[in-house]
Formats: sequence, C-alpha cells, structure tokens
Amino acid sequence: MDKELLAMLVCPLCKGKLKYDRDAQELLCKYDGLAYPIRDGIPVMLPEEARRMGVDEKLPASPGRTGET
Repeated sequence: MDKELLAMLVCPLCKGKLKYDRDAQELLCKYDGLAYPIRDGIPVMLPEEARRMGVDEKLPASPGRTGET
C-alpha cells in the first residue's frame, strides 16, 4: 500500500485515521469498528463492503493482555 495514499485516506463515516493491516489487507477504523478491504491493491472505502471488527480487534493491545482468561 502506497504510504502517500494511506496518509490521505480517512474513514468515510467518522473521518478518523485508519490503521493498515498488511496481513489481512484491510484498513481499520477502530472508532467505528470497521475493516475496509483492499482488493487488488485498491482500498474499497464503502461502509457496506466493510467487515465489522470483533471486540478484541477494537481494543488496544496492552503489555499485560495475553488473550487468555
């Protein structure tokens, strides 16, 4: 993903910053809990095409959080 393009893109709903998930090929909006897909190198910035993120994906990682209960 081009760094300049990534710097210009914002969430179409809240206009907030997006986090690039290279492994999943998605742009994440943690505020709205949506993951926008990147298909063939092109970000699909349509809310109806976005995946709803799970609770664990929306929470920030912390040093004491291991994911086990």
